Amino acid sequence: MKTLPLAAADLDFNAALKLAQASADQELGDNMLLSWYDRERDLESPRGASECHEGCPTKGYWDYALNRGGKLAVNFDQGRFVFCFQPLDEFI
Repeated sequence: MKTLPLAAADLDFNAALKLAQASADQELGDNMLLSWYDRERDLESPRGASECHEGCPTKGYWDYALNRGGKLAVNFDQGRFVFCFQPLDEFI
């Protein structure tokens, strides 16, 4: 999965999500958000994806995206917020 690192020092989760979606639109065209992680609140989607990966080097939200065709991860501040996307043309 291609990773696009960005800085988000002054962004909250919602602002980072909007920027991530705009970046994915530019990189992939039509796309779908597959998974995300918010380190500050220790939340992820899909919820509980990392429970099966406890003690593993690969986080659940990352593995979920990889196994569902994820092609782009927008990573803010080295994991503060991570958003994983799939191009829609591969989904159809």
